[in-house]
This record gives sequence, structure tokens and C-alpha cells, in this order.
Amino acid sequence: GSMFPTGSLVDDLEVPGVGTFKATMINAGIPTIFLNADAVGYTGTELQGAINGDPKALLMFETIRAYGALRMGLIKDLDEAAKRQHTPKVAFVAKPADYVASSGKAIAAGDVDLLVRALSMGKLHHAMMGTAAVAIGTAAAIPGTLVNLAAGGGEKSSVRFGHPSGTLMVGAEATQVNGDWSVTKAIMSR
Repeated sequence: GSMFPTGSLVDDLEVPGVGTFKATMINAGIPTIFLNADAVGYTGTELQGAINGDPKALLMFETIRAYGALRMGLIKDLDEAAKRQHTPKVAFVAKPADYVASSGKAIAAGDVDLLVRALSMGKLHHAMMGTAAVAIGTAAAIPGTLVNLAAGGGEKSSVRFGHPSGTLMVGAEATQVNGDWSVTKAIMSR
């Protein structure tokens, strides 16, 4: 299918009872819904305990994931979301900021291009899944996605992002032909 199943780089994702969010929904690496951290009440510097210990937050993210899955065409009705826990992933992005990783290492805003936190199987991941890292690198390479904008916008061949346990360098080359985007190369360096 299309890299952007809705046909747009950024959509308004309406989630009844939760809100309407700007979202980049992409099929690259693994289907992922990217949101802006501040839109969901976070800074992008959170560690696992800030979200995994909050049942209300976990329910919010699961509801967003279910409506995103429906919008991306991954499920036909909301009831299917509970049986399809592995995709899509939900991630939130923010501009660089200082934070302390779960290892105790200080990460300076100047050491990263953006911050990303991702949920997997209903919990905030302790680092970043490799397939989601491909989605991050790809979305960063396409001007106008939320990931690209969080990283400062413009042309990007690679970005270093901060996650709960440190940083990761990812990149991609993407081309647009007849309105459809495709990835010609993806890189990841742990």
C-alpha cells in the first residue's frame, strides 16, 4: 500500500472522547502514528514510569492507536484493535530538550535533532523499536511530516533522536513519484 495511507503527510486525527490531533500516519518499517508531544500533554523527555504508571495515559494512547488503525485502513472496525496490538505503533515527537535518560546519562538538547517516545504493546518502550526507528528516519526525510518539523524542517538525510534510554541516529532517502512517496534507502546506527 501507500507509505501515507491517508494520502496526506499530516492529518487531523479525530479521536472521540479524547480530542483531535495533528498526526503523521506512515507505513515505513512498521505502521506508525506520530503525534506532537505537547498535543497529548507531554514534553518528549518522559521516561517509562511517567506513562506506564498512569492508567489514564495508557487508555488515551490505546484509544488514539485504535482510531489511527481505523484511519490507516489496518482494521475495519474498532473492535479489531484489541486483537491487533502490534500495529500501528503510537509515537510522540518534540523539539530537542535536555533530559536525563533512564541510564542516568544526561542528554543535552544540542546532542539531538528531536525527541521521540513510542508505545509498543500498550506501554512506553524503554528505548526504541528498530522498525519504529525506520519509520522515524523515513518520516524525518520527508519535509512537512511532524517528525521532520520537530527536527527543524527542511531536507534531512539523517537525524539523531533522543529516546528514554539514550540516542539513536537514523536516516533515509525518500523520493516522490507521481505523488507517491517511496523509500530508496534506510539507515540506523545504534
